[in-house]
Order: sequence, then structure tokens, then C-alpha cells
Amino acid sequence: MGSLLHPVYFPNIRTMAHLARGPVTWEVWDNYQKQTYRNRCYICADRGRQMLNIPIRHTGKQNGRQLYREVCPDNSYPWQRQHWRGLQTAYRSAPFFEFYEADLEPLFTTRFESLLELNLASTALLCDLLGLGMPQEQTESYREEPEGLTDRRRLVDAKSDTGSGLPPYPQVFGERHGFIGNVSCLDLLFNEGPSAREYLLQLPIS
Repeated sequence: MGSLLHPVYFPNIRTMAHLARGPVTWEVWDNYQKQTYRNRCYICADRGRQMLNIPIRHTGKQNGRQLYREVCPDNSYPWQRQHWRGLQTAYRSAPFFEFYEADLEPLFTTRFESLLELNLASTALLCDLLGLGMPQEQTESYREEPEGLTDRRRLVDAKSDTGSGLPPYPQVFGERHGFIGNVSCLDLLFNEGPSAREYLLQLPIS
């Protein structure tokens, strides 16, 4: 049975494990919620777990709700340049960062008017670098209880996230902080390179 997932910004390892197994359908008709991976990801930096946050341009609707597909990044703030510099600083000594650097940089110089479009683009790029197929199926309406799909939309919640139970792999600052699990799959890619795909395929998913 396929999985139903939210498109997120450079998905974490647990989410990418589901993408690696497939098939996946994207939830694109939900309401935007704060404190989720819709507009953030986490990396491993010199000070430990570090958040890369995308500022959002709010519409100020009376009911306070906004469809995820209507949310726009606030491009008046140079968040893309900040994120790229953050990745360079955190991973310039990682074994495979230079190998993927040229493929990743254009995403941080391309202007995106839609958060959903940005997240799908970041996921598609990550899938391509990992040698995985990018899911194309999207929902046509919002359903509280989807039919024919395993509902894994809870993986979007950053507050309840846990990195426990993941097999450790070498990280740039591992000797300083110990293993930090379930950060963005970029971390796995920069540290493990081509072996990252096999790591994802061996993770148990339930």
C-alpha cells in the first residue's frame, strides 16, 4: 500500500526512507501549519542540531487559515543565501559535499514564489542525487481518512520528531556532539555519498 506524505523542505531521513520504498502520494490540499517541516529542516553543524527556517509571507486572512499550496516564502529576506552558507559552513569538510555542491547550488539561487513548489523541487533534487524516483501523484482533495493509502502525514510534525532508533553513520561533528539522528537527508548524503541510498533502503518502516 502506498504512503500519503506532506511535501517538506529537504526531507529528513525517516521521510526519505518512505520515499525510497514507495509508492508515495503527496498531500497538497491541507492547511498550512506552523512548527512543521513544511518550512524548515535541520542539519548537523558545529554547535549541534541547527534549523534552517524559511520565512513565510502571511496573508492575514480573518480565519487565520491558509491552504499550504497558497503559502509563499518571504523573499524580501535573503534566506536562500543564508541557508546555502549554513550548508557550506557545516559540511565543507564532509567527504562528499564537493561532489554534490554544483548540483545543489542552483536551488539556492532560483526564486520560488510558492512554498509547495520549493519543497517539491528540493525533494526532487534530493531524490535525483540519491538515485530514487520522484513521486508524481498528488491528492485532488483533502480527506481526514484517506482511502487506499497509509496515512504518514504525521511525519511533517517537527515538534514530535525523534532521531532515536536510527543506525548511526559518521557525521562531521560526531566526535563533538555524538550521533544526531533524523536530520535532513542532506546530512546523510554529504557524509555517506552513494551509500546513502542503501542506508535508506535498509531502514525499517512501520
